[in-house]
Amino acid sequence: MPSPLRASLTRFVQHQWQQGGWLSTLLRPLGALAAWHVRNKRAAYATGRKPSWRAPVPVIVIGNIYVGGTGKTPVTIATVNALRAQGWHPGVISRGYGADIGAAPRCGMAPLDATLYGDEPALIAAATGVPVGVHPKRPLAAQTLLARWPDIDILICDDGLQHLALQRDIEIVVQDERGTGNGRLLPAGPLREPVERLQDADIIITNRQALPARAAKATTTTAQRPMTVSMSLQPERYEHLSSGRSLPPAMFTAEAAGLPLAAAAGIGNPARYFAMLRQQGLHLDTTLPLPDHHAYDDNPFARLQAERILITAKDATKCRALADDRLWVVHAAPSFQPADWLARLPLPANGQAHAMNAPGQDGNG
Repeated sequence: MPSPLRASLTRFVQHQWQQGGWLSTLLRPLGALAAWHVRNKRAAYATGRKPSWRAPVPVIVIGNIYVGGTGKTPVTIATVNALRAQGWHPGVISRGYGADIGAAPRCGMAPLDATLYGDEPALIAAATGVPVGVHPKRPLAAQTLLARWPDIDILICDDGLQHLALQRDIEIVVQDERGTGNGRLLPAGPLREPVERLQDADIIITNRQALPARAAKATTTTAQRPMTVSMSLQPERYEHLSSGRSLPPAMFTAEAAGLPLAAAAGIGNPARYFAMLRQQGLHLDTTLPLPDHHAYDDNPFARLQAERILITAKDATKCRALADDRLWVVHAAPSFQPADWLARLPLPANGQAHAMNAPGQDGNG
């Protein structure tokens, strides 16, 4: 369980990254050095000094410039499902964070072992039913996935915005209500790339606690770049991890009324998850924020005094072996404004890939 000292330190750093302060100012020279490195890296790929790989199918990259979790995985799942409904045959590639991948990529379909593929790829595979390939070198993962499933006609790269060795046709940046924080790069701020990088994206999705009361005005063109979209995650069902029993939100809330409840999350922003549950009318007696991609080598819930413990679908990929009968999985789904943005993705005509950022050279770096 996280110590009070660690929680206090996390709050301090987050405040520095959002509002600025003495520590952020002290670290500004390192942030400037990081910005210089990012610019040089992008220039090296843009001029061909570093090789990049052009896939034979369109590539959509979903990522962020704010370090940590902003809601990329739900966007990836929604994108894959929308593309399937449109007649595409998607495949997903990912780094496989948290798993020891080794020299060769791993490819498979659900169910995937989160210890071998990573928790996010295992969740994406389960939620979409499409082939998933993982490797730190995204071109290598893509090549292996396409060789094994030749009917794949579009690739979605989960969390690969900064991986320029893979060329892309569409970039989707996911941020949350923290925006760009104090606007500085790591370690002086929370950004992986400068703020102006957002202008290169095709779509910027902001993950909000609730959608704006006024619906965004739909447009009929994607010429304005980047397109802006609002997203809000809300529970669509609660699943008892041990038995598979599933309840809609209203029925779960009614059943849980008066019971001691706890919620736990090993994700990038646990506070947003806890707030979502409270918005559903659930009284949480205990909240347990855990590090993102928590391994669950032992049971962190053992000391919790609760009859039901609510965990995320991402954490559930690693919690089944704990055999804790109190665990309920919160399956959350995104709502978007404008609602039709997935139908208006600026995909290449006739499924043909178009070079976007870098020259078409082979490379797995």
